[in-house]
Amino acid sequence: MTNICLEAVRDYLLALQDSTCTKLENEDGQARFLRDDWSHAHDEKQGKERQSGPVLGGGGQTRILRQGAVFEQAGVNFSQVTGASLPPSATAARPELAGRSFEALGVSLVIHPENPYVPTSHANVRFFLAEKEGEQPVWWFGGGYDLTPYYPFIEDIVGWHQAARIACKPFGEDVYPRFKEWCDRYFFLEHRGEARGVGGLFFDDLNEWGFERSFAFMRAVGDSYLDAYLPIVQRRRNHPWTEQQRQFQLYRRGRYVEFNLVYDRGTLFGLQSGGRTESILMSLPPLVSWRYNWQPEADTEEARLYDFLAPRDWLAEEESTG
Repeated sequence: MTNICLEAVRDYLLALQDSTCTKLENEDGQARFLRDDWSHAHDEKQGKERQSGPVLGGGGQTRILRQGAVFEQAGVNFSQVTGASLPPSATAARPELAGRSFEALGVSLVIHPENPYVPTSHANVRFFLAEKEGEQPVWWFGGGYDLTPYYPFIEDIVGWHQAARIACKPFGEDVYPRFKEWCDRYFFLEHRGEARGVGGLFFDDLNEWGFERSFAFMRAVGDSYLDAYLPIVQRRRNHPWTEQQRQFQLYRRGRYVEFNLVYDRGTLFGLQSGGRTESILMSLPPLVSWRYNWQPEADTEEARLYDFLAPRDWLAEEESTG
């Protein structure tokens, strides 16, 4: 039964990678994804990976689009890896899983548009299976998506959260509020006291619904991502922008890098388990900047962003967008 489940998850994830890349290429209209098939066995043989850390099996395909008409860089990564022992990032909250072998499948994507008025966005869906001889297997789903604007519009944020709520609704009225709040807590830079963006959905360790319903929810999240994101891209892709606005975008991208390298579970899991570095770090923007102790001037568009970073009930704003 477990093998059948893994095959179904794999088939879905590969189809999701294909459909996502096709839709992003169509939206960009200029650039195409480059495909990089990889395996841990090949990388180890060729000496492409660091030699320390646990030895993994499996592989995947990384797809990267660069210097498009809309997307400065977009990465859509599929991986299916196995290991003899879960890394600390996976067992910190569940120490009973320490020492179990694992198999992990997932699609992770990050989109960095060039136009500062088009938000950066991230999505991920994944499945884990942890096994130990003489004990029952433990499995769970995880994933979600979040939005990181630089020059935010209420209309965009409300539409984003409306799409998330629609995806969750068949699974219970409490699901969107629960996973929206989890997203707000998760995508938070504690050392800055600041949210990374305006949230979305985040869930992990999902197995209490049983495999079929949990798998269906993961598919609902994966399938709804571009329904939430592409309307924003289409509204903002031709918005005029200046070099000052571009520099603010690069500055705020620094927050994105800080979160991914310090807090992101997927990044930490990949690095701690000896994963493929190039694929793990494909989430980072191609250009970024930091400015020492910089603050935006009061009453500017740049200062306005910070008013949007405190978690709130965005769907309460629906009437104001009508």
